[in-house]
Amino acid sequence: MTGQRVEALFFDVFGTVVDWRCGVARGLEEALAPKGHALDWQAMALAWRERYQPAMAAVREGRRPFVKLDVLHRENLLSVLDAFGVEGLGAAEIDEINLAWHRLDPWPDVPAGLARLKKRYILASLSNGNVRLMVDMARRAGLPWDAILGAEPARAYKPSPEAYRRSIAFLDLEPSACMMVAAHNGDLAAARAVGMRTAFVARPHEYGPGQATDLAPAAEWDMVAEDFGELAHRLGC
Repeated sequence: MTGQRVEALFFDVFGTVVDWRCGVARGLEEALAPKGHALDWQAMALAWRERYQPAMAAVREGRRPFVKLDVLHRENLLSVLDAFGVEGLGAAEIDEINLAWHRLDPWPDVPAGLARLKKRYILASLSNGNVRLMVDMARRAGLPWDAILGAEPARAYKPSPEAYRRSIAFLDLEPSACMMVAAHNGDLAAARAVGMRTAFVARPHEYGPGQATDLAPAAEWDMVAEDFGELAHRLGC
């Protein structure tokens, strides 16, 4: 990797830093099993996630004003509960289930890897998650962000260019001094398009045993690492 020195690392969070699938499945089970529901919690979590991109597309395409991800998640949750035959929940119970996204666990290599990277680089989330969601997750999981950026501060959802450009602008840096770290090739392609450096870290279990996408780098990214430990090593930490 040559050229301007990287000063800041921006991280995709859902899937790259945290295991959303198992965390959301756990939250659904904890909320609904005591009420007598015996459902496929993993399938329910995947169904909730499947509604994620279509919901954001309505914002990206200007069909609705910007709303934070907690709002979209709650709307999608109502659809998922209906699809799985869950009825009779009150508004407060639905709100509590929606907080499952605030309580996700990091992948095992993440805490130590981020601690090493923080010694040398500014660390920032660049997620579609809203600020309070990211704060709650970081406090619970010990994620040492220097800044929480992304969709809500930028008022734009990835992969819109504004999500990356406006996040970079908050740190008064040039795109070439910033590296996007993600497990998703599409995220890295969008980051590269605005001039950011790129690092691919595969998360082959993000979607479970049937995962067929993002198992390997789809382009010649600036860096490819097996996990955050290898990323830290390759970045001199």
